[in-house]
Amino acid sequence: MILPRNKCAVSIPTPMTGSQQPQVDPATNNGRPIPTTVAPDHWHQWQATHRATLCFVIKDERVLLIRKKRGLGAGKINGPGGKVEPGESLEECAARETREELLIEPLGLARAGRLKFQFTDGYGIDVTVYRASDFSGTPTETDEAVPIWSDLDTIPFEEMWQDDELWFPFMLAHRPFEGRFIFDGDRMVDHVLEIAMEAGS
Repeated sequence: MILPRNKCAVSIPTPMTGSQQPQVDPATNNGRPIPTTVAPDHWHQWQATHRATLCFVIKDERVLLIRKKRGLGAGKINGPGGKVEPGESLEECAARETREELLIEPLGLARAGRLKFQFTDGYGIDVTVYRASDFSGTPTETDEAVPIWSDLDTIPFEEMWQDDELWFPFMLAHRPFEGRFIFDGDRMVDHVLEIAMEAGS
């Protein structure tokens, strides 16, 4: 595979069991072929069912996570996030979802990376990941999420989506990343991760 300049590929699959994602008829994917591997030629015509964001507040050697109560990945630990609304920018979405899920305002938002997920049932989601260097307010449990502070050296990857352990260290190191993933339920069956060789902002 030929990678963009200043990028490298990482591929470290690990097993996981269980299933939680919206059921989508593959035939409704705008007539586009659904990738079955992460090979680039399988993704030229790929179109996500939804665009979405994730936001991670990182402060004082800790990261603010959530235990998701509902929706895709309910029960897992992740960052606050969700689908982009019509007319909304990606950054606006990241801030809004954090407000709705934790009742705080993320500050110092910076784009960290992009993750493209294709599920074997036909559902696809294109996620832009943001970091925040600070926040205002008090992280509060809502109907959507329970706030969880984690030290950076004890992040509970065993309770998170399987791909998180691959790209999270690069987000913490301010190294931009892009990934493509194939999931069967919540089991990752194929992936590729491209990492910028130099740290971003």
